[in-house]
Amino acid sequence: MGVVACLSLTRTAFAMFLGEYLHTLDSKNRISIPAKFRKDLGRVVVVTRGLDHCLYLYSRKAWEREARLYAAEVNGSAARRGLARLFLAGSAEGEVDKAGRVLIPEHLKSFATISDKAIIAGVADRVEIWEEEAWKKYTAEIERDANAFAEKVDN
Repeated sequence: MGVVACLSLTRTAFAMFLGEYLHTLDSKNRISIPAKFRKDLGRVVVVTRGLDHCLYLYSRKAWEREARLYAAEVNGSAARRGLARLFLAGSAEGEVDKAGRVLIPEHLKSFATISDKAIIAGVADRVEIWEEEAWKKYTAEIERDANAFAEKVDN
């Protein structure tokens, strides 16, 4: 089940992607984007390395906002430079085709260890693409430790 809604945060409207879907990469490394996400993502998207060895997928407009934030960090501390390089240098722009598919470049497919099936998860203003078993393991750990995480976040 997925829901896409438009919310206002600090007076800036952005797409809100929610839900998780199982999709299969085709022989040309294309993956179908859930229909509920396509309108807000638009025809041109950016896919990049994400944290936890998943991929982040942004609309072009959302990516421009993210890229500006990372670009400001390229001369910062080693940690800031590293994250900026991770996200910016690994990014790839692509078009969503008429069938709703987007190409996952080989270097990004390898980074996320995606071979066949992938979970496409809406996570607020971005979409994440996870190797199916990695997603199952990650969510099981989060579900198991949710109460402890809530305690840490609350402090």
